[in-house]
Amino acid sequence: MADDLIRCPNCGRRNRVPSAAAGTPRCGNCHEPLPWIVDATDDSFAEIAEKSTVPVLVDLWAPWCGPCRMVSPALAQLVAEMAGQLKLVKVNVDENQATSMKYGIRSIPTVALFHGGEVVDGVLGAAPLPFFTDMLDKHLQPNGTKPVDAKTAAQA
Repeated sequence: MADDLIRCPNCGRRNRVPSAAAGTPRCGNCHEPLPWIVDATDDSFAEIAEKSTVPVLVDLWAPWCGPCRMVSPALAQLVAEMAGQLKLVKVNVDENQATSMKYGIRSIPTVALFHGGEVVDGVLGAAPLPFFTDMLDKHLQPNGTKPVDAKTAAQA
């Protein structure tokens, strides 16, 4: 797995960010959380997405798909706003068919929310940013670390 270069939105410094890590990436200069956006393949998906210690939005897309290209900027914006709390993993379904088959992907774009290696929610087709924000609000506590289950929601 290769490291990606991410420009810090706070100070502008470029940082090398690993595809998989135990924590969350922070800027080496200003120490602010960095947006975590990585590409995954069939071979790297388990390490990058399923074993992640933070919630993961998985964007299953293809380069020729117009709606996929519309959703991508909204997801990147969401991950930038939730830097340190969320990871975006992009999977090109044309090049990574085993991952698509494993999760029964029949339509793109498909965005799945993973937490603890399990899919907890998903969206088929293009959706606007507020839809994804609502999905995350429904499943994650305010600090973004744990999914909200029915018991926790009933007690709130």
